[in-house]
Amino acid sequence: MCLVKRILLLGGTTEGLQLARTLSKNDIYSLAGLGQVPKDLPCQCRVGGFGGAEGLGVYLRQQRIELVLDLTHPYAQRISHHAVEAAAQVDIPCWALHRPAWQPSPQDDWRAWHTWSDLMERIATFRRPLFALGREPLEHLANIPPYQHWVIRCLNTEISVARATVISARGPFKLRDEHNLLTQHRVDVIVCKNSGNPATQAKLEVARTLKIPVLMRTRPLLPQANRTFMKIEDMLLALRS
Repeated sequence: MCLVKRILLLGGTTEGLQLARTLSKNDIYSLAGLGQVPKDLPCQCRVGGFGGAEGLGVYLRQQRIELVLDLTHPYAQRISHHAVEAAAQVDIPCWALHRPAWQPSPQDDWRAWHTWSDLMERIATFRRPLFALGREPLEHLANIPPYQHWVIRCLNTEISVARATVISARGPFKLRDEHNLLTQHRVDVIVCKNSGNPATQAKLEVARTLKIPVLMRTRPLLPQANRTFMKIEDMLLALRS
């Protein structure tokens, strides 16, 4: 694929999987462990953490990695920081893909939030929020206000709670299905992250149509990698050149 002898790809996104399918058998595709692990990749696949930046640095030396590619989720700032620090420790480059954020239109009602306590204040006036945040809301099921019913969509979850509907689902999501979800569950506010992923954007389009407010989590600041790309095509081109 390129002149680098061995690549470590930190994945977890659609683009990460796309790039992993172009790697060689000597390269390594690493996942945190949530979701499905692909079994048809041409490269090696690793699941689990590294033990912080120091542990990742040790791994890079042991595996003789020559390039780190950070294609993790825009909100996975911890591993992104570890990737930059570890690559610097062993004196190899770290390239990152920073997917552009969604941008609201004049018809959208988006409201920013930063922390969980901040969010709880903002949803206090709503009754049936849809959480599209991953598994984080599952940690707060005991604190659901008596007047609210939460709809939580995340991966690989089988939980039954009196005042919550937990849906295990994986994108991409279609407009029709998102419309049915919001109307059937009488959702009056959506809580989500600004992932910028086209596969999960349909809920925002339906929210605009139904005039449902969206509480959008502020994106974290990510570290400066040696090279940063906004599009997967540009990263692929750089690897081939």
